[in-house]
Amino acid sequence: MLTYEDCLAMTDLTEEEVEAIAEHEHCPEMRALEVGHYLVQAPDGRPRIRRMIVEDIAMARARGNVRHAEKLNLVLQRFCDKYPEAREGDQA
Repeated sequence: MLTYEDCLAMTDLTEEEVEAIAEHEHCPEMRALEVGHYLVQAPDGRPRIRRMIVEDIAMARARGNVRHAEKLNLVLQRFCDKYPEAREGDQA
């Protein structure tokens, strides 16, 4: 039986990126892992993940949760460093 950690290791995502997707999609982390794995491979998926994280940052700021917004900013920075093409075609 595969564990969450096994599945995470088979993706190109970090645990923090999966958590951001789960937060955005209001779903369990295992489902977010599946969505993220699909999106990382989809032609327009990486910019979509970037937008999810950007929207999560905006929501954290709107709630006054500065610490969480800062954490998500780091997740976003690392994601865009890993996938510079995530910025391409993004209207956010």
